[in-house]
Amino acid sequence: MSSSSDLLDIKGKVALITGGATGIGFGIAEGFAEAGAHIAICSRRLERCQSAAEKLSRHNVKTFAAECDVSSPDSVTAMVDAVIEKFGRIDILVNNAGITGAAKPFMDIEFSEWDKTQSINLGGIFNCSKIIVPHMISQGGGKIINIASVAFFKPLPNSADYCASKGGVILLTRAMALDLIRHNINVNAICPGFFATELNSDMLERAEADAKKRVPARRIGNVRDIRGTALLLASSASDYMVGTEIVVDGGIRLR
Repeated sequence: MSSSSDLLDIKGKVALITGGATGIGFGIAEGFAEAGAHIAICSRRLERCQSAAEKLSRHNVKTFAAECDVSSPDSVTAMVDAVIEKFGRIDILVNNAGITGAAKPFMDIEFSEWDKTQSINLGGIFNCSKIIVPHMISQGGGKIINIASVAFFKPLPNSADYCASKGGVILLTRAMALDLIRHNINVNAICPGFFATELNSDMLERAEADAKKRVPARRIGNVRDIRGTALLLASSASDYMVGTEIVVDGGIRLR
């Protein structure tokens, strides 16, 4: 039986974080690197990924950067092949890549905008997981962490496409978990609340004062608030967690 100190040990594991160059994705990647995991990150902007990978390598771990459009199965396949060629395995997958959506009232959302949000936020998780899972099965198991949103519990105005996509992430997480646990693959989700990231910096700048009033913890979240949760779900400490969503929102869903 492992000691308590071993439960959160991911040293030497290989973690792939989509959308890992900035924001929550980079925060999780940095937390994993600090814990001794080797890191692969991908996004649509290769230069950002390369810069982020260079920063992560300062933690004395191996890093890899790749360009990838998670909404494209072909792009994901090429990226995963490159990661496998580099590291030989993928132990941890963090499906973090996502967009905020059209940010319009329901009746103003274009069909193309709806499709784009679903194809990235929900389709991207399906694509990456479907292509990586066979590698995890051949390895004897793995951990998949899907980044959802507190919007699943507390819908936001002018965000029908985004809320629907994140609700889908929760149900996809549960369905994947049921199918994959027999292969020793744990699938769980994290639901962040208001976080100060590049992805939503404009929105938060306009709404920061109001958000702080509405968050019981009386502050906006930062990436360090989510690292511990990600480390839990990436490690053997979560071996008996199957299809669970952990909310990291400062209590805003309670209001």
